[in-house]
Amino acid sequence: MDHDKYRSHLNDEGEKNTIWRFGAPPNYDAVNKLFEEGRTKVWPPGSLEEKVQNLVKTWEMEIFHKKSFDDNKSIDPKKYTVSLNGRPAVNLEEKRKLGGGYNFLLQTSLPEKLRVYNPAEETADSSHIAFTTAFPRGFAVEILQVYSGPPVIVYKFRHWGYMEGPFKGHAPTGEMVELFGIGIFELDEQEKIIKIEFFFDRGELLGGLLRGASPDSSTEAAVSTCPILRNTG
Repeated sequence: MDHDKYRSHLNDEGEKNTIWRFGAPPNYDAVNKLFEEGRTKVWPPGSLEEKVQNLVKTWEMEIFHKKSFDDNKSIDPKKYTVSLNGRPAVNLEEKRKLGGGYNFLLQTSLPEKLRVYNPAEETADSSHIAFTTAFPRGFAVEILQVYSGPPVIVYKFRHWGYMEGPFKGHAPTGEMVELFGIGIFELDEQEKIIKIEFFFDRGELLGGLLRGASPDSSTEAAVSTCPILRNTG
């Protein structure tokens, strides 16, 4: 497999014994094309912004696709914690108990009857299927601005994709769905991530996925097929 120019620890020699969640390393060709065609910033090679962008892409790939915590090389698995919108931080094991994947990033205090996407009822696999079905070309990410460099990196990001597949009973619209937010990565002396804080509005993402027609008012999943699982960032 060709080397991915935006992500480390994917096709490198050190990944020979890596246990991949879906049986093989993910292929990012489609989402890399989406990224290159839709990005609003092109950072100079070697710049802080490019380094942060590649770190975010590498972290996202590892968190979503590597099954064993110890295979994650962008983080220190023993120290790592992550929090969303000021909620209490969780470690890797606690995050797994919340369903992993998109589930942690879509935690909400909404009453369950108002949740079109309910993290409490999803698993890492079911959530991954739901979003890779809605975004068959992937959900690209770019860094818009870096406010401070390591050891505490503060940056603004943009995620986007095209809803070309169904989501929770809502028909595909073909429209672009965007999500903006702030990320804070704290690195240790070995440049491993030990703490992450994210701030964003999950409604930006879910709102864009609910524009398509729905056969009824229920929020039951309409995903009946599973495409090749890939493309998360």
